[in-house]
Amino acid sequence: MTANPAVLSSLNIVGMSHPLQSAAPEALIWRADATVMALVGLAHAMSHFSHLLLPGLFPFLQRDFGLSFSELGGLMTLFFTVSGLGQALSGFVVDRTGARPVLFGSILLFMGAALSAALAQGYAGLMLSALLAGLGNAPFHPVDFSILNQRVSAPRLGHAYSVHGLSGNLGWALSTAFLVGVAASSNWRLACLGALLLYALVLALLVWQRQHLATVAAAPRPVAAGRQGAQGGAGAPAAEGEFDFLRLPVVWWCFAFFLLTTMTLAVVHTFSVSILRALHGVSLQAASLTLTAYMLCGAAGMLAGGFVAARARRSEQVVALCMSGGALLLLLCASGWLGTTGTMVALAATGVAVGIGGPSRDMMIKRATPAGATGRIYGTVYSGLDAGLALSPLLFGTLMDRGHYQATLAGAGLVLLLAVLVALGVGRRTVARA
Repeated sequence: MTANPAVLSSLNIVGMSHPLQSAAPEALIWRADATVMALVGLAHAMSHFSHLLLPGLFPFLQRDFGLSFSELGGLMTLFFTVSGLGQALSGFVVDRTGARPVLFGSILLFMGAALSAALAQGYAGLMLSALLAGLGNAPFHPVDFSILNQRVSAPRLGHAYSVHGLSGNLGWALSTAFLVGVAASSNWRLACLGALLLYALVLALLVWQRQHLATVAAAPRPVAAGRQGAQGGAGAPAAEGEFDFLRLPVVWWCFAFFLLTTMTLAVVHTFSVSILRALHGVSLQAASLTLTAYMLCGAAGMLAGGFVAARARRSEQVVALCMSGGALLLLLCASGWLGTTGTMVALAATGVAVGIGGPSRDMMIKRATPAGATGRIYGTVYSGLDAGLALSPLLFGTLMDRGHYQATLAGAGLVLLLAVLVALGVGRRTVARA
């Protein structure tokens, strides 16, 4: 007996738990999984592309509108504040309506952000663009993980998380190359219109392949705690009410983990170039190349991390080991013992350590997620990312302003070590419920 694609789609939508799944050829299952991974990865790349929609054009905007660095920074504060608050709330919408319509709405908001930027005549127009982009970015983690957790077969979830993380890094890289390239060769307004066209093409592809993105809405239902549901991890308690998940300590431990890890990574992204130049006197090109190497190493680590996550029984232990390695490398960089070349190599290697732990991190959150609350849990937990991106420049920027460059790197390493303890705490609380 063989299963046609329509049958397979109906099986996949409930996490491949249907008794007939054994009748579907493995090649057909793999093809369906790969299609979902690719579509969700493409959408996630557009989310990361939107992160740099305005920052990629800052030099041009500053020149044409006479903006200060504080005003430019205010645009990103608006973006991440709206995204963080919206992410926590959008999870409820995803659980009630399903992920697909929310995904389409997000891409439409990105199109509105690009159009607003292209037509902006001053700071107010840029603020509108940042607002729309933040609203569009907000639902992506609840949307992406709801689709992946429901539609990708369990043995390949680790690989799905790997593709998801890798596609985000590629979205950052594409954004910078695309926007700066077009703006430098013509003008920044045309770059924004080009981004609008790119968003429209992606939306058209997602609508065309919409059957691969359908999810089952999961309204809260009273189920005995400890029962495993279609979306929850092993032993995860089912959600009894719409807001009951907020009383689960593991939710806030997961939130704290994302807050802490993102604070550390924001230091590397924001200040590493300045730190290398100040401490070791390297050129701007060499310092920028080190940051690029860090991102490429992170992408390679995520690719390898998918295989690790697919085989690891205790995801939190993989996360703790990888983050510990990254923290120790940062502390070595801060010490100055490695010299100029050693520090640059170690900083790039930090990306490998953190990247390998990325898919296991997402698996750790899945296993801690109560049944029927995927969107709400991911929305709340992953809003810690936006909170970390908003807080880190403020806290560590003070150290940078006072010339404490080594203390900035050391502080980032210590915060990452604290995140290791939090990850182990997540694991203990998940196992205790199993």
